[in-house]
Amino acid sequence: MASVVLSEAEKLYIVHGVQEDLRVDGRGCEDYRCAEVETDVVSNTSGSARVKLGHTDVLVGVKAEMGTPKLEKPDEGYLEFFVDCSANATPEFEGRGGEELGTEIANTLYRVFRSESSVDLKSLCINPREHCWVLYVDILLLECGGNLFDAISIAVKAALFNTRIPKVRVLEDEEGSKEIELSDDPYDCIRLNVDDVPCIVTLSKIGYRHVVDATLQEEACSLASLLISVTSKGALTSVKKMGKGSLDPESIFEMMETGKRVGKSLHIALQKTLDEEESLGSSRQKVGFLG
Repeated sequence: MASVVLSEAEKLYIVHGVQEDLRVDGRGCEDYRCAEVETDVVSNTSGSARVKLGHTDVLVGVKAEMGTPKLEKPDEGYLEFFVDCSANATPEFEGRGGEELGTEIANTLYRVFRSESSVDLKSLCINPREHCWVLYVDILLLECGGNLFDAISIAVKAALFNTRIPKVRVLEDEEGSKEIELSDDPYDCIRLNVDDVPCIVTLSKIGYRHVVDATLQEEACSLASLLISVTSKGALTSVKKMGKGSLDPESIFEMMETGKRVGKSLHIALQKTLDEEESLGSSRQKVGFLG
Protein backbone atom coordinates (compact mmCIF):
# COMPACT_ATOMS: atom_id res chain seq x y z
CA MET A 1 0.00 0.00 0.00
CA ALA A 2 1.06 3.59 -0.53
CA SER A 3 3.18 4.89 2.33
CA VAL A 4 4.99 8.03 3.39
CA VAL A 5 8.18 8.43 5.40
CA LEU A 6 7.88 10.69 8.44
CA SER A 7 10.55 11.91 10.85
CA GLU A 8 10.22 10.98 14.54
CA ALA A 9 9.27 14.60 15.33
CA GLU A 10 6.45 14.55 12.74
CA LYS A 11 5.16 11.25 14.12
CA LEU A 12 5.23 12.60 17.67
CA TYR A 13 3.30 15.69 16.59
CA ILE A 14 0.56 13.57 14.99
CA VAL A 15 0.36 11.11 17.91
CA HIS A 16 0.15 13.86 20.54
CA GLY A 17 -2.57 15.62 18.56
CA VAL A 18 -4.65 12.43 18.33
CA GLN A 19 -4.44 11.96 22.11
CA GLU A 20 -6.07 15.42 22.42
CA ASP A 21 -8.76 14.53 19.80
CA LEU A 22 -7.24 17.05 17.39
CA ARG A 23 -5.78 15.88 14.11
CA VAL A 24 -3.41 17.74 11.81
CA ASP A 25 -6.25 18.70 9.42
CA GLY A 26 -8.49 19.90 12.27
CA ARG A 27 -10.76 16.85 12.46
CA GLY A 28 -11.72 14.96 15.60
CA CYS A 29 -10.87 11.25 15.95
CA GLU A 30 -14.29 10.09 14.66
CA ASP A 31 -14.64 12.54 11.75
CA TYR A 32 -14.45 11.59 8.08
CA ARG A 33 -13.04 13.91 5.45
CA CYS A 34 -15.56 15.28 2.97
CA ALA A 35 -16.25 12.62 0.32
CA GLU A 36 -17.29 13.38 -3.27
CA VAL A 37 -19.60 10.72 -4.71
CA GLU A 38 -20.76 10.66 -8.32
CA THR A 39 -22.67 7.83 -10.02
CA ASP A 40 -23.29 6.92 -13.66
CA VAL A 41 -19.84 8.09 -14.77
CA VAL A 42 -18.87 5.29 -17.19
CA SER A 43 -21.19 4.89 -20.16
CA ASN A 44 -20.63 1.23 -21.15
CA THR A 45 -21.47 -0.27 -17.74
CA SER A 46 -24.67 -1.39 -16.00
CA GLY A 47 -23.76 0.91 -13.09
CA SER A 48 -20.77 2.98 -12.01
CA ALA A 49 -19.51 5.39 -9.37
CA ARG A 50 -16.49 7.49 -8.56
CA VAL A 51 -15.52 8.41 -5.01
CA LYS A 52 -12.91 10.95 -3.94
CA LEU A 53 -12.05 10.88 -0.25
CA GLY A 54 -9.26 13.33 0.53
CA HIS A 55 -6.49 12.33 -1.88
CA THR A 56 -7.92 8.86 -2.47
CA ASP A 57 -9.71 8.46 -5.80
CA VAL A 58 -11.59 5.28 -6.77
CA LEU A 59 -13.64 4.37 -9.84
CA VAL A 60 -16.01 1.38 -9.84
CA GLY A 61 -17.90 -0.08 -12.80
CA VAL A 62 -20.47 -2.91 -12.61
CA LYS A 63 -21.28 -5.02 -15.66
CA ALA A 64 -24.21 -7.43 -15.59
CA GLU A 65 -23.62 -10.43 -17.86
CA MET A 66 -25.55 -13.64 -18.23
CA GLY A 67 -23.93 -16.74 -16.80
CA THR A 68 -24.66 -20.13 -15.26
CA PRO A 69 -25.46 -20.40 -11.54
CA LYS A 70 -22.86 -22.09 -9.36
CA LEU A 71 -23.57 -25.76 -8.63
CA GLU A 72 -23.87 -25.23 -4.87
CA LYS A 73 -26.28 -22.28 -5.33
CA PRO A 74 -28.44 -23.18 -8.36
CA ASP A 75 -31.06 -20.47 -7.75
CA GLU A 76 -28.72 -17.48 -7.25
CA GLY A 77 -26.59 -15.11 -9.27
CA TYR A 78 -23.22 -13.95 -7.93
CA LEU A 79 -20.69 -11.13 -7.81
CA GLU A 80 -17.10 -11.18 -9.07
CA PHE A 81 -14.57 -8.53 -7.96
CA PHE A 82 -11.57 -7.31 -9.98
CA VAL A 83 -9.16 -4.66 -8.72
CA ASP A 84 -6.74 -2.71 -10.88
CA CYS A 85 -4.18 -0.39 -9.31
CA SER A 86 -3.20 2.41 -11.69
CA ALA A 87 0.57 2.86 -11.85
CA ASN A 88 -0.09 6.60 -11.46
CA ALA A 89 -1.85 6.07 -8.11
CA THR A 90 1.45 5.69 -6.27
CA PRO A 91 5.01 4.87 -7.46
CA GLU A 92 4.82 1.56 -5.56
CA PHE A 93 2.26 0.25 -8.08
CA GLU A 94 4.70 0.35 -11.01
CA GLY A 95 5.57 -3.09 -12.33
CA ARG A 96 3.79 -5.74 -10.25
CA GLY A 97 3.52 -3.67 -7.07
CA GLY A 98 -0.22 -3.22 -7.28
CA GLU A 99 -1.13 -6.87 -7.86
CA GLU A 100 -0.67 -7.96 -4.26
CA LEU A 101 -2.81 -5.09 -2.96
CA GLY A 102 -5.42 -5.73 -5.68
CA THR A 103 -5.75 -9.37 -4.58
CA GLU A 104 -5.99 -8.33 -0.91
CA ILE A 105 -8.78 -5.83 -1.68
CA ALA A 106 -10.72 -8.34 -3.80
CA ASN A 107 -10.44 -11.01 -1.07
CA THR A 108 -11.63 -8.50 1.55
CA LEU A 109 -14.66 -7.61 -0.61
CA TYR A 110 -15.53 -11.30 -1.09
CA ARG A 111 -15.44 -11.65 2.70
CA VAL A 112 -17.62 -8.54 3.20
CA PHE A 113 -20.20 -9.72 0.65
CA ARG A 114 -20.24 -13.31 1.89
CA SER A 115 -23.15 -12.42 4.17
CA GLU A 116 -26.35 -13.87 2.70
CA SER A 117 -28.29 -10.68 3.25
CA SER A 118 -25.88 -8.10 1.74
CA VAL A 119 -27.28 -8.47 -1.81
CA ASP A 120 -30.39 -10.46 -2.75
CA LEU A 121 -28.63 -12.94 -5.02
CA LYS A 122 -31.85 -14.86 -5.66
CA SER A 123 -33.20 -11.82 -7.54
CA LEU A 124 -30.30 -12.32 -9.99
CA CYS A 125 -31.46 -15.83 -10.94
CA ILE A 126 -33.23 -16.05 -14.32
CA ASN A 127 -34.01 -19.76 -14.28
CA PRO A 128 -32.49 -22.18 -11.72
CA ARG A 129 -29.41 -24.19 -12.75
CA GLU A 130 -29.42 -22.64 -16.23
CA HIS A 131 -29.19 -18.85 -16.33
CA CYS A 132 -28.39 -16.09 -13.87
CA TRP A 133 -26.93 -12.61 -13.85
CA VAL A 134 -23.28 -12.32 -12.86
CA LEU A 135 -22.25 -8.87 -11.65
CA TYR A 136 -18.64 -8.12 -12.54
CA VAL A 137 -17.48 -5.36 -10.20
CA ASP A 138 -14.36 -3.66 -11.60
CA ILE A 139 -12.45 -1.38 -9.23
CA LEU A 140 -9.80 1.03 -10.47
CA LEU A 141 -7.59 2.82 -7.95
CA LEU A 142 -6.71 6.17 -9.50
CA GLU A 143 -4.99 7.71 -6.47
CA CYS A 144 -4.08 6.44 -3.01
CA GLY A 145 -4.16 9.04 -0.27
CA GLY A 146 -5.02 6.92 2.77
CA ASN A 147 -8.06 4.97 3.91
CA LEU A 148 -8.36 2.97 0.72
CA PHE A 149 -10.76 0.24 1.89
CA ASP A 150 -13.43 2.67 3.13
CA ALA A 151 -13.38 4.66 -0.12
CA ILE A 152 -13.65 1.45 -2.17
CA SER A 153 -16.60 0.14 -0.15
CA ILE A 154 -18.45 3.48 -0.54
CA ALA A 155 -17.82 3.41 -4.30
CA VAL A 156 -18.96 -0.24 -4.60
CA LYS A 157 -22.22 0.49 -2.75
CA ALA A 158 -22.85 3.59 -4.88
CA ALA A 159 -22.15 1.67 -8.12
CA LEU A 160 -24.49 -1.20 -7.08
CA PHE A 161 -27.18 1.40 -6.26
CA ASN A 162 -26.71 2.82 -9.76
CA THR A 163 -26.82 -0.62 -11.46
CA ARG A 164 -29.70 -1.40 -13.80
CA ILE A 165 -30.18 -4.95 -15.05
CA PRO A 166 -32.42 -5.56 -18.10
CA LYS A 167 -35.68 -7.41 -17.45
CA VAL A 168 -35.70 -10.87 -18.96
CA ARG A 169 -38.48 -13.15 -20.18
CA VAL A 170 -37.96 -16.89 -20.51
CA LEU A 171 -39.95 -18.27 -23.45
CA GLU A 172 -40.51 -22.00 -23.77
CA ASP A 173 -41.52 -23.62 -27.08
CA GLU A 174 -43.58 -26.80 -27.54
CA GLU A 175 -40.49 -29.00 -27.45
CA GLY A 176 -39.52 -27.59 -24.06
CA SER A 177 -36.44 -25.65 -25.17
CA LYS A 178 -36.08 -22.27 -23.53
CA GLU A 179 -35.26 -18.99 -25.13
CA ILE A 180 -34.30 -15.83 -23.31
CA GLU A 181 -35.62 -12.47 -24.42
CA LEU A 182 -34.10 -9.26 -23.06
CA SER A 183 -36.23 -6.17 -22.79
CA ASP A 184 -35.23 -3.34 -25.18
CA ASP A 185 -36.75 -0.69 -22.96
CA PRO A 186 -33.95 0.93 -20.88
CA TYR A 187 -36.49 1.78 -18.17
CA ASP A 188 -37.71 -1.82 -17.96
CA CYS A 189 -35.02 -3.00 -15.59
CA ILE A 190 -34.31 -4.60 -12.22
CA ARG A 191 -32.60 -2.54 -9.54
CA LEU A 192 -30.69 -3.95 -6.63
CA ASN A 193 -31.75 -3.30 -3.06
CA VAL A 194 -28.55 -1.98 -1.45
CA ASP A 195 -30.03 -1.31 2.02
CA ASP A 196 -28.01 -4.17 3.53
CA VAL A 197 -24.81 -3.67 1.54
CA PRO A 198 -22.12 -3.02 4.18
CA CYS A 199 -19.55 -0.22 4.17
CA ILE A 200 -16.05 -0.72 5.53
CA VAL A 201 -14.90 1.47 8.41
CA THR A 202 -11.15 1.32 9.07
CA LEU A 203 -10.06 2.26 12.59
CA SER A 204 -6.37 3.01 12.98
CA LYS A 205 -4.78 2.76 16.42
CA ILE A 206 -2.52 5.75 17.07
CA GLY A 207 -0.98 5.94 20.53
CA TYR A 208 -3.71 5.15 23.06
CA ARG A 209 -6.58 6.22 20.79
CA HIS A 210 -7.99 5.27 17.41
CA VAL A 211 -9.07 7.37 14.42
CA VAL A 212 -11.34 6.81 11.44
CA ASP A 213 -10.49 7.80 7.85
CA ALA A 214 -6.73 8.04 8.45
CA THR A 215 -4.57 10.05 6.07
CA LEU A 216 -1.34 8.56 4.68
CA GLN A 217 0.61 10.44 7.37
CA GLU A 218 -1.63 9.03 10.12
CA GLU A 219 -1.36 5.52 8.66
CA ALA A 220 2.42 5.87 8.95
CA CYS A 221 1.96 6.43 12.72
CA SER A 222 -0.35 3.44 13.18
CA LEU A 223 1.01 -0.06 13.84
CA ALA A 224 -2.38 -1.78 13.81
CA SER A 225 -5.83 -1.12 12.44
CA LEU A 226 -9.20 -2.85 12.36
CA LEU A 227 -11.29 -3.17 9.20
CA ILE A 228 -14.95 -3.48 10.12
CA SER A 229 -17.81 -3.93 7.68
CA VAL A 230 -21.01 -2.40 9.00
CA THR A 231 -24.56 -2.40 7.64
CA SER A 232 -26.81 0.67 7.67
CA LYS A 233 -28.48 -0.75 10.81
CA GLY A 234 -25.12 -0.91 12.61
CA ALA A 235 -24.66 -4.69 12.40
CA LEU A 236 -21.10 -6.01 11.94
CA THR A 237 -20.64 -8.47 9.08
CA SER A 238 -16.87 -8.95 9.23
CA VAL A 239 -13.80 -7.83 11.19
CA LYS A 240 -10.19 -8.02 10.02
CA LYS A 241 -7.00 -6.85 11.74
CA MET A 242 -4.29 -5.19 9.64
CA GLY A 243 -0.75 -4.14 10.46
CA LYS A 244 2.16 -5.57 12.47
CA GLY A 245 1.16 -4.21 15.88
CA SER A 246 -1.06 -5.88 18.44
CA LEU A 247 -4.47 -4.81 19.75
CA ASP A 248 -5.66 -5.62 23.26
CA PRO A 249 -9.25 -6.90 23.76
CA GLU A 250 -10.42 -3.61 25.31
CA SER A 251 -9.14 -1.61 22.32
CA ILE A 252 -10.80 -4.03 19.90
CA PHE A 253 -14.13 -3.68 21.70
CA GLU A 254 -13.89 0.14 21.72
CA MET A 255 -12.92 0.21 18.04
CA MET A 256 -15.83 -2.05 17.09
CA GLU A 257 -18.28 0.20 19.00
CA THR A 258 -16.86 3.28 17.25
CA GLY A 259 -17.04 1.46 13.90
CA LYS A 260 -20.74 0.66 14.39
CA ARG A 261 -21.57 4.23 15.37
CA VAL A 262 -19.55 5.86 12.60
CA GLY A 263 -20.70 3.26 10.05
CA LYS A 264 -24.36 4.07 10.61
CA SER A 265 -23.70 7.80 10.06
CA LEU A 266 -21.67 6.98 6.94
CA HIS A 267 -24.55 4.98 5.44
CA ILE A 268 -27.07 7.76 6.17
CA ALA A 269 -24.87 10.41 4.52
CA LEU A 270 -24.16 8.18 1.49
CA GLN A 271 -27.82 7.24 0.96
CA LYS A 272 -28.87 10.89 1.22
CA THR A 273 -26.30 11.84 -1.45
CA LEU A 274 -27.39 8.99 -3.76
CA ASP A 275 -31.08 9.84 -3.38
CA GLU A 276 -30.46 13.55 -4.00
CA GLU A 277 -28.38 12.83 -7.10
CA GLU A 278 -31.02 10.46 -8.47
CA SER A 279 -33.88 12.92 -7.83
CA LEU A 280 -32.21 15.36 -10.23
CA GLY A 281 -32.64 12.80 -13.03
CA SER A 282 -31.29 13.84 -16.42
CA SER A 283 -31.06 17.48 -15.32
CA ARG A 284 -28.06 16.87 -13.07
CA GLN A 285 -24.75 18.24 -14.22
CA LYS A 286 -22.39 15.36 -14.85
CA VAL A 287 -18.74 15.87 -14.11
CA GLY A 288 -17.97 12.47 -15.63
CA PHE A 289 -14.87 10.30 -15.41
CA LEU A 290 -12.55 12.83 -17.03
CA GLY A 291 -14.03 15.86 -15.24
